[in-house]
Amino acid sequence: MTQSRFSIKDLILVPSLITLAITVLRAAGELQNWSPGLFNKSPGGGGALIGISWLILVFGGWFGLRLTRMGYGAARPLRVSGLALLVGITLGLVSFGIGQVAGQNAFFLVFMAGSIVAIFLTRNLWPELWKTLLAYAFAARIPVALLMLFAILGNWGTHYDVPPPGFPEYSPFVKWFLIGFLPQMTLWIYMTVVGGLVAGGVAGAVAGRK
Repeated sequence: MTQSRFSIKDLILVPSLITLAITVLRAAGELQNWSPGLFNKSPGGGGALIGISWLILVFGGWFGLRLTRMGYGAARPLRVSGLALLVGITLGLVSFGIGQVAGQNAFFLVFMAGSIVAIFLTRNLWPELWKTLLAYAFAARIPVALLMLFAILGNWGTHYDVPPPGFPEYSPFVKWFLIGFLPQMTLWIYMTVVGGLVAGGVAGAVAGRK
């Protein structure tokens, strides 16, 4: 297949804007106390239908599809999915095991450190997709990290500023660094890259067969 021009900026521009719009919508929904099923305000905010975590699979698949059609596909895309999934499962099991022995703080420390390692371990699985996902991950998560800073300083009472149960009292900036900056710049970057590789590999396989 003839290769088309490959521009990461062009690939991630619209997905990044969509992600930002959903981030703003979710913050507004939580501040306005809209439906809890759509805008979960509890710590972590899990299960809310309005959120950006599920976009990892959507845009991961989209990037894999687009790159394959542009001539930058992986030779064995399903292998990319399988190995990325293996890296994710391994990190989860190791972190969980250490957490069971050493406690919750150890779990998060290992998970965050392991996230950085996992990102770089997956770099050569599909370099073009990896670079695209990494750029998209930062475009998606930097606004969330900044939003969390404003939420914590303003004590909004949203999932962006409410800490997990048992979280010690810290100054606003220390609190933001621990529950905002660190997770957004490690765990969620990892989730975006590795989860996107899984979805992208599947989409690339489908595109390659067509």
